[in-house]
Amino acid sequence: MPAEQPLAGASPSVDRLRQAPKAVLHDHLDGGLRASTMVEIAEETGYRDLPTHDPEELTARIQEGARRRSLELYLEMFRHTLGVMQTGPAVYRVAAECAQDLADDGVVYAEVRFAPELNTRGGLSLDEVVEAALAGFRDGSEGRGIRIGLLLCAMRTGSRGLEAAQAALRHRDRGVVGFDIAGAEAGNPPSDHLAAFDLLRRAGMPYTIHAGEADGLDSIRDAVHTCGARRIGHGIRIVDDIGEDGALGPLAAELLERQVPLEQCPTSNVHIGAAGSIDTHPIGRLFGLGFRVTVNTDNRLMSGISLTGELDRCCQAFGWSWPEVRRLTINAIESAFLPADQRQEIIDQRIDPWYAAVPG
Repeated sequence: MPAEQPLAGASPSVDRLRQAPKAVLHDHLDGGLRASTMVEIAEETGYRDLPTHDPEELTARIQEGARRRSLELYLEMFRHTLGVMQTGPAVYRVAAECAQDLADDGVVYAEVRFAPELNTRGGLSLDEVVEAALAGFRDGSEGRGIRIGLLLCAMRTGSRGLEAAQAALRHRDRGVVGFDIAGAEAGNPPSDHLAAFDLLRRAGMPYTIHAGEADGLDSIRDAVHTCGARRIGHGIRIVDDIGEDGALGPLAAELLERQVPLEQCPTSNVHIGAAGSIDTHPIGRLFGLGFRVTVNTDNRLMSGISLTGELDRCCQAFGWSWPEVRRLTINAIESAFLPADQRQEIIDQRIDPWYAAVPG
C-alpha cells in the first residue's frame, strides 16, 4: 500500500494512477514485448527479419506500422514479435518480463492471452508453448504482488480451435483460466469455432470472444447468443444498437441487463480505425450508461501504452476521477475468470485498502 492515499475528488495524476492497484483483462502476450528483448532473442535464435536492431528505432517502426487504421495491417506487426517467440526459452522470457512490466505499472491482477499455435513453427508442441509461458509468468510474478491468469486463444481464421480448447482444459489447474478466439474478425464469425466453445461450456471453463471491434452487431450477437461468451473482447460496436437519445436496441439492452463485461481497449481501437479518437471512443458513453466496462491495454508494444497511460487518457477525455477509476477496477476484478471467493479476496486485500480514503 502506498504511504500516501489518494485524496477524494482529486484529479488523478499519472504517478498516482501508476501507484493505484489495477487489473487488466485484455492484454496480448505477443503484443507487449520489450523491443530490446526482441533484438536480443533475434540475435540468439537467428531471426533475420527485424527491420532494425536498434531497440528505439524498432519500437518506432512497429508502432508506426500498427497505426495504419486497419486491423489487418495492425496484425501484420505481429510477424516480428512472433518471429522471436519460437523457442521455449524465448516464450518463457517474454512471459516473465510481461509479469514484471505489468507489476511495475501497478497491476495486481492480469489475464494475459496469446495463441500458442502461432509459436509452434520452430517445432514446439502446444503444450510446450503453454508450459513455457506459465513458467515465465510464475517466475516473473514472484515477490511482485501480481497474479496472472493465462487465456489461450485460437486463431479465428484457422482450424485449430478445438485443439487449443483441449489444451486449455489440460492446463486449467496450472494457470490457464480461460479461452478466446482472436485475429481478423470480419468474415470469420465466432460460430466457426462452435465445437471448441461447446467443449469448454460442458467442462465449465469460461471464455471470452473478440467481437464488435472490426465487425458489427452480428459478430457480438453470434458471440453471445450462439457461442455463449461470458465476456466480449472490445465490443465497441454495441453503440450501433444505441440511439442518439440513449434508447437501447434489444442486443444493447440485453448486454446492459446481464452486465456482460466489455473488455475495452481505447488506444488500439483508435490505431486500427475502430474509433476516431480517445475523446470520441464509445467507452465514455457506454460507461455512463451503466455497461460493465473495463479498461485494457490490448497490445502494449504496438500501441505504446500501459494500463496507467490508458486510464490517464480516459480520465482526461471523459473527466473521470478516482471514483470512476475504482469502479472500472472493481468491474475488472468482478469479471475475472476466477472463483468468486478469490475475486473478493483481491478486492478486500488489494483494492479496498488503497481506496479507503476515497468516498463513494
